[in-house]
Amino acid sequence: MTLTENRPGTAAGAVPPPGRLPGLAMAAAGVVLAWAVHRLVPAVPLLTAAVVLGVAAAHLPGVRERVRGAGRPGLTLAGKRLMRLGVVLLGLRLSLGDVLGVGWATVAVVLVTVVVTFFGTLWLGRRLGLRGDQPLLIATGYAICGASAIGAVGEVSGSDEEDTATSVALVTLCGTLAIGVLPLLHHPLGLDDAAFGRWVGAGVHDVGQVVATAQTAGPEALGEAVLVKLMRVALLAPLVGAVAVAVRRRRAGGAGGSGAGEPAAARGGRRPPVLPLFVAGFLAMAGLRSTGLLPGVVLDGARHVQELLLAAALFGLGSAVHLPSLVRTGGRVAALGLGAWAVIAGVSYAGVLMVG
Repeated sequence: MTLTENRPGTAAGAVPPPGRLPGLAMAAAGVVLAWAVHRLVPAVPLLTAAVVLGVAAAHLPGVRERVRGAGRPGLTLAGKRLMRLGVVLLGLRLSLGDVLGVGWATVAVVLVTVVVTFFGTLWLGRRLGLRGDQPLLIATGYAICGASAIGAVGEVSGSDEEDTATSVALVTLCGTLAIGVLPLLHHPLGLDDAAFGRWVGAGVHDVGQVVATAQTAGPEALGEAVLVKLMRVALLAPLVGAVAVAVRRRRAGGAGGSGAGEPAAARGGRRPPVLPLFVAGFLAMAGLRSTGLLPGVVLDGARHVQELLLAAALFGLGSAVHLPSLVRTGGRVAALGLGAWAVIAGVSYAGVLMVG
């Protein structure tokens, strides 16, 4: 059930539900405010500010009524459709030549880190009894690329908006904390600048958070961090494909079961395609970037558009967070977040030490 169902005035013959324009206008205003926050406090990434402002809008008196009422259809549209467009443009950040240039040892470290983090977080989330698709979504966000990966997997798993919003809020919070915590561990852990950059790229979630964290150690660390991070981004497509296949199989073989513990899409609705259109677009953009035909000005412009689209999407998702519901499971959600953070930081650190 969506947030706009069963509301007064939606019965047959009554006033139709509001259109999407008010919510889209709210999302646009949220992006402008998030950009202003980022400009005033550069250490706060644009996407982080967008999520926080979305959560705030959903709970401020005088604003929350509009967010939950007239603005809901447009905000939901932003959280889904604009997220897909942002993921497509994310592919333009990925060049096959750059990824292969880091060496096979680093590739192995990234693969191990992603696999251990994903399955470890998924297992812990289920043991903690988190609701719905939250374990799957949080595991995806930690393992791959934060909110972008959560949005992509949430699409193919048919996750409800509240599960997606809660997962985005948790992963964004932990990624933001990393911006302040990891630089303090740079020298105590005995890492030179390049190794610190690889550790940040392998262990921090969102691309913007990686940049904000790694730049504290200089350009060499920043370059290594971005390359390693893009290797994790490259794993988004196969992970989404694997989730789609799992959902299709559960739909085919689990129709007679209770559905408990399965992704939402496995409990009803049509089966998702094995390769969703937006993931195919992501791969196509990565292939286009790898040809070297696109000039730098086009890539820079696409990066800015991508950030604005994701900021609007994350504002929409943040506006769906219901803090009272989050508080009821807050202890378990926090435990999962800290556990996953420890896993990805520890595994990636060990891998960086082994590579040297």
